[in-house]
Amino acid sequence: MKQEFNVINGQVNVGLAGSLYVEEAAILRERLLEYIHSGHRDFVVDMKGVDYIDSSGLGVLVAIQKRALQNGGRVIIKGLQGTVKELFEMTRLTKVFDIQA
Repeated sequence: MKQEFNVINGQVNVGLAGSLYVEEAAILRERLLEYIHSGHRDFVVDMKGVDYIDSSGLGVLVAIQKRALQNGGRVIIKGLQGTVKELFEMTRLTKVFDIQA
Protein backbone atom coordinates (compact mmCIF):
# COMPACT_ATOMS: atom_id res chain seq x y z
CA MET A 1 0.00 0.00 0.00
CA LYS A 2 1.34 3.34 -1.04
CA GLN A 3 0.23 6.34 1.04
CA GLU A 4 0.96 9.97 0.13
CA PHE A 5 -0.03 12.98 2.18
CA ASN A 6 0.10 16.70 1.46
CA VAL A 7 -1.69 19.74 2.80
CA ILE A 8 -2.99 22.45 0.47
CA ASN A 9 -4.82 25.44 1.96
CA GLY A 10 -5.45 23.51 5.18
CA GLN A 11 -6.99 20.54 3.38
CA VAL A 12 -5.26 17.19 3.81
CA ASN A 13 -4.96 15.34 0.51
CA VAL A 14 -4.36 11.62 0.80
CA GLY A 15 -3.38 9.47 -2.15
CA LEU A 16 -3.72 5.72 -1.71
CA ALA A 17 -2.66 2.91 -4.03
CA GLY A 18 -2.56 -0.86 -3.71
CA SER A 19 -4.44 -3.02 -1.20
CA LEU A 20 -5.59 -1.69 2.15
CA TYR A 21 -5.49 -4.49 4.73
CA VAL A 22 -5.40 -4.45 8.54
CA GLU A 23 -1.71 -3.49 8.87
CA GLU A 24 -1.88 -0.66 6.35
CA ALA A 25 -5.18 0.53 7.81
CA ALA A 26 -3.58 0.89 11.25
CA ILE A 27 -0.77 2.99 9.78
CA LEU A 28 -3.24 5.10 7.80
CA ARG A 29 -5.35 5.65 10.92
CA GLU A 30 -2.36 6.89 12.93
CA ARG A 31 -1.27 9.27 10.17
CA LEU A 32 -4.76 10.71 9.74
CA LEU A 33 -5.22 11.10 13.50
CA GLU A 34 -1.98 13.10 13.62
CA TYR A 35 -3.51 15.56 11.15
CA ILE A 36 -6.75 15.75 13.15
CA HIS A 37 -4.85 16.35 16.39
CA SER A 38 -2.91 19.16 14.73
CA GLY A 39 -6.17 20.91 13.84
CA HIS A 40 -6.94 19.70 10.32
CA ARG A 41 -10.56 18.82 9.62
CA ASP A 42 -10.97 18.62 5.83
CA PHE A 43 -9.70 15.55 3.99
CA VAL A 44 -9.73 14.40 0.37
CA VAL A 45 -8.89 10.71 -0.03
CA ASP A 46 -8.01 9.72 -3.59
CA MET A 47 -8.60 6.00 -3.95
CA LYS A 48 -8.20 5.60 -7.71
CA GLY A 49 -5.16 3.38 -7.16
CA VAL A 50 -6.80 1.17 -4.52
CA ASP A 51 -7.62 -2.32 -5.78
CA TYR A 52 -8.79 -3.81 -2.47
CA ILE A 53 -9.96 -2.56 0.92
CA ASP A 54 -11.00 -4.72 3.86
CA SER A 55 -13.34 -3.91 6.74
CA SER A 56 -10.55 -2.41 8.84
CA GLY A 57 -9.73 0.02 6.03
CA LEU A 58 -13.38 1.00 5.73
CA GLY A 59 -13.49 1.40 9.50
CA VAL A 60 -10.58 3.85 9.43
CA LEU A 61 -12.33 5.99 6.83
CA VAL A 62 -15.59 5.97 8.81
CA ALA A 63 -13.75 6.89 12.04
CA ILE A 64 -11.94 9.78 10.35
CA GLN A 65 -15.23 10.97 8.82
CA LYS A 66 -16.82 10.97 12.28
CA ARG A 67 -13.92 12.96 13.77
CA ALA A 68 -13.89 15.41 10.86
CA LEU A 69 -17.65 16.04 11.21
CA GLN A 70 -17.29 16.57 14.96
CA ASN A 71 -14.71 19.26 14.18
CA GLY A 72 -16.85 20.93 11.50
CA GLY A 73 -14.99 19.34 8.61
CA ARG A 74 -15.58 16.59 6.09
CA VAL A 75 -14.04 13.72 4.17
CA ILE A 76 -14.31 13.55 0.39
CA ILE A 77 -13.64 10.21 -1.30
CA LYS A 78 -12.42 10.40 -4.92
CA GLY A 79 -11.58 7.92 -7.62
CA LEU A 80 -13.57 4.87 -6.51
CA GLN A 81 -13.57 2.15 -9.15
CA GLY A 82 -14.10 -1.56 -9.66
CA THR A 83 -14.68 -3.80 -6.67
CA VAL A 84 -13.79 -1.02 -4.22
CA LYS A 85 -16.57 1.14 -5.64
CA GLU A 86 -18.96 -1.82 -5.49
CA LEU A 87 -18.05 -2.38 -1.84
CA PHE A 88 -18.81 1.27 -0.99
CA GLU A 89 -22.17 0.90 -2.75
CA MET A 90 -23.03 -2.45 -1.08
CA THR A 91 -22.20 -1.14 2.39
CA ARG A 92 -24.07 2.10 1.63
CA LEU A 93 -20.98 4.14 2.46
CA THR A 94 -21.86 6.18 -0.62
CA LYS A 95 -24.53 7.71 1.67
CA VAL A 96 -21.99 8.45 4.42
CA PHE A 97 -19.24 10.11 2.40
CA ASP A 98 -19.10 12.88 -0.16
CA ILE A 99 -18.13 10.74 -3.19
CA GLN A 100 -16.58 12.48 -6.20
CA ALA A 101 -15.43 11.09 -9.52
